[in-house]
Amino acid sequence: MSTKASSLRSPAIKVPLSDPRSRTESGYRKFSAADIDRLRFILTMQRDHYMRLKVIRGYLNDIEAGRTPALLASGSVPSSILVTERRYTRAELAREGGASPALLTDAISASLVVAADTYGDDAVQVVRALAELQRSGIEPRHLRGFRAAAERELGLIESALIPLSRRNDPSSRAKATELAREIAGQLEIVRSSLIRSALGKLQS
Repeated sequence: MSTKASSLRSPAIKVPLSDPRSRTESGYRKFSAADIDRLRFILTMQRDHYMRLKVIRGYLNDIEAGRTPALLASGSVPSSILVTERRYTRAELAREGGASPALLTDAISASLVVAADTYGDDAVQVVRALAELQRSGIEPRHLRGFRAAAERELGLIESALIPLSRRNDPSSRAKATELAREIAGQLEIVRSSLIRSALGKLQS
């Protein structure tokens, strides 16, 4: 994925991925869900429809500007494979999330939202949650530990994947992706259980 991502950050397409300086402790570049969806769309258009990057860029520009893409309007490309997630500017993200510009700035400063030119629906959900938490007196600065905890969990997952990551073949990479999701799910179960247990003590 890193090689593909690098090749698509050319002047012909200028794919806006997450901050390239954002990396794991092991040095791997981090990609958001929106990054993955965007790359998957571009590669599908290249492979299945033989479209040039310049044409794909036009489609992506239309989506981000809120226009109906020419490709979709003409019916030349099946709508089922097109990326339809809306992208938001920073001001739009704050508005859609019901947050003040100051709250969004604090969220970015606390690394709860990654600074970017545009944002997807995942970011909107996070900002909405932060706005609700603020009403209860919980500010982004109080949640810095969440980012640190997430980084520690990622480190655990990366350590567990080392045996598979050493095998440079498609099958091993697919197994590593599946295992990473499974481990993340199990960690989520443990974390949720701990929170429920702590809440039970508060209510008793």
